[in-house]
Amino acid sequence: MKTKETAEYISEWLKEYCNKAGLSGFVIGISGGIDSALTSTLCALTGKRVILISMPIRQTSAEFNRAKNHIADLTKRFSNVESLEIDLTSTFTQLEKDLPLNVREHHLAMANSRARLRMTTLYAIGQVNGCLVAGTGNKVEDFGVGFYTKYGDGGVDLSPIADLTKSQVWEISREVEVIQEIIDAKPTDGLWEDGRSDEDQIGASYPELEWAMDFEGDESILSERQIEVLKIYRHLNKINQHKMEPIPVCVIPNSLKQ
Repeated sequence: MKTKETAEYISEWLKEYCNKAGLSGFVIGISGGIDSALTSTLCALTGKRVILISMPIRQTSAEFNRAKNHIADLTKRFSNVESLEIDLTSTFTQLEKDLPLNVREHHLAMANSRARLRMTTLYAIGQVNGCLVAGTGNKVEDFGVGFYTKYGDGGVDLSPIADLTKSQVWEISREVEVIQEIIDAKPTDGLWEDGRSDEDQIGASYPELEWAMDFEGDESILSERQIEVLKIYRHLNKINQHKMEPIPVCVIPNSLKQ
């Protein structure tokens, strides 16, 4: 991949979209992961106003510190970048208290609720400042296994890196000088207090998922692990189609409208 040219292309695309929308810039949630780090850097390269928002909710110190260090690096490098830290822990705690017990005890439902609280915060800040909410999902997450929260981190105005695989995200991140500790960190969605990685949750690494996403060969010659990865990929791709396809609309026949 032509990393420099690709970074420039995405940055110019972002700038043109923002100009056409008549808005001032972008707001991005910073998790301490590589996807948000790359997205925010590409937004910064547009020269438009960029607001980085750290939104910890009982975050692990490693995730919080990586986010903090990335924000410090980007605000130092770009005069058009500013930041906010909005601790949503008390908001999340209140939501827990208000929800029924069976919901509070459903760990995945509560993890997804964290992402939806962050989305609400991003849109509030974005609307007040005339900024677009920039998505941070990559191609494997958004169109392969659906590894994101519907109306959480999936609730965005535009998706600048959604046509890049995770491997390409790493490549371009090196090109635009994302800090090394983020490049080296295991990918995580930042929704769990134990800091579990994406691979822990999915059961396969991003390179493996990229392979499965493109595989069209003879399955009879695959290794046991490759067969397992294909099974994981196809299962997640199937059950998460509701995230990847347009919201179904019940179209009423004309005969019933007359």
